[in-house]
Amino acid sequence: MSKAFTRDTDPEHEEEAPSLPALPAGTRNYITPAGYARLRGELMQLIDVERPKVVEIVHWAASNGDRSENGDYIYGKKRLREIDRRIRFLTQRLEIAEVTDPGVHFGGEQVFFGATVTYLQADGVERTITIMGVDEADSLAGQVSWISPIARTLLRSRVGDVLKLVSPQGVQEIEILGVRYPDPALKS
Repeated sequence: MSKAFTRDTDPEHEEEAPSLPALPAGTRNYITPAGYARLRGELMQLIDVERPKVVEIVHWAASNGDRSENGDYIYGKKRLREIDRRIRFLTQRLEIAEVTDPGVHFGGEQVFFGATVTYLQADGVERTITIMGVDEADSLAGQVSWISPIARTLLRSRVGDVLKLVSPQGVQEIEILGVRYPDPALKS
């Protein structure tokens, strides 16, 4: 059999391609302008810089002869597959993204996409979160996806509303203390 029809690696050791995070049926993939720019920047970095470097390394390593024990070639091919997988993922997400500027609600008291909401839990703990897109939310930075249970509870409510949040710990009441949006005048 020709070498062209064999696999470079054992399929058992290959990583699964990342699947798209689930969006509720019939909804859009909302994202802030900053989130869109960040994902697009990552895509361009992969296409214009990182992938060409790895292709060059793989080409050089392949020219050294025996590929079966060539670490540069094996690692390079693996890294190339990872880059291509990420490029496909980012391309798909950017194609379906709907850029939504939360600054249009600046000064408002109703919760919409992009709002930074401060709420009080029944146990007296005050929390602040920002409602972001699925592809940009970072829980460590206090950001939640707009499809998360807390965001779904908060959306369309107003300052002063008392809401029932259904969570794994049970149903608890929360009160909205404040809503902020980015100031559109401060954009550069």
